[in-house]
Amino acid sequence: MDTQENSTLNCEVDNAWIHTVTPVLTPVCIYIISALGIPLNLLVLLVFLLHKKACTATEIYLSNMAAADLFLVLFLPFWGIYVSNGYSWTFGGPMCKIVSSLILLNYNCSVYFLILVCVDRFLALAHPLSQYKLRRRKYAKMSCVVVWCFGLLLNIPALVCRNAVEVEPDNKTDHHIKEYECDMTCSPEVNQAKDIVQTVVAFIIPLLIISFCTVRILRALRERPTEGMKDQKTERKVTFLVLAVLLAFLICWLPFQVQKIVILAIEFKLIGECSKLAMLTEVCQHIFLYLGFFNSDLNPVLYVIVGKNFRMKMWEVLRGSRRKSSGQFACSNTSSSFLSLRKIQQHHVTTSEEGHSCSRNRQVRN
Repeated sequence: MDTQENSTLNCEVDNAWIHTVTPVLTPVCIYIISALGIPLNLLVLLVFLLHKKACTATEIYLSNMAAADLFLVLFLPFWGIYVSNGYSWTFGGPMCKIVSSLILLNYNCSVYFLILVCVDRFLALAHPLSQYKLRRRKYAKMSCVVVWCFGLLLNIPALVCRNAVEVEPDNKTDHHIKEYECDMTCSPEVNQAKDIVQTVVAFIIPLLIISFCTVRILRALRERPTEGMKDQKTERKVTFLVLAVLLAFLICWLPFQVQKIVILAIEFKLIGECSKLAMLTEVCQHIFLYLGFFNSDLNPVLYVIVGKNFRMKMWEVLRGSRRKSSGQFACSNTSSSFLSLRKIQQHHVTTSEEGHSCSRNRQVRN
């Protein structure tokens, strides 16, 4: 995910306002996204981890999506500081690679976790009996491991090409100050090949698979009766949550991916640099990117609003933690009361024994 300061167009147009507004608004957007996303995604992970019932296959996929979103919102502030410093990178070369790679990893893994969720819903509704084995928790966990490995594989070009590059400082009077940019250092041909592979593998192919599964899911929902067994109602609720998450993902990320395709078309001279579409892309590229990042905040909200099962699990976890804390408090009070009562009883026994010994002494004297 590149957020370059330099314009991709060579048109004679006054777009300086973009580079004036971006360093101000970008950090604000990033900090808001991170401030909301960190607690929300932590909540999702804690609910899935602490609930007494084992996660279903769908919940395993959604919890891994929450983990990918958490990686994004944890490392986004580094990019916000970078932009607010006038695109001066101060965190060193390794962090330049790590931050850029994790931002890209969020999208790559999220889109394939969505594929797994859609396939799971498709099998649950269209082939509930014949494909039951494929929906077991063991296969879900193995699929998640494969997705994480595949996401890391797609990140190799970013790890290789993204570097902290020394640039001439703005303060030219002080030659001891070194400034760096976190930029792509590979050749334009390599960058174009990387963008093409990224677009095909992480956008076009997933979009085709998700579209196919969504059509079949909607058809299965229409054909199945709305009233029936409890399991069928539960499957429908889970499916509606998945469709809501899918729709949110497309709304948030589709504009950015279309913009990337337009940029590739400009680079290959398929679209004129000064066409209206190219100019619109230049203006909206930052808006589209941070709209995509906002998806990491939107998913947990959808789990709470649309996901009735998730709400039930969340309240059960919260009630369980309250009972545990109140139980510990009651236990401590009970134990202290028991100790106090025991001390009183011991004191009473000691006093009575002393009284008996005194009476015996009097009898002996008499």
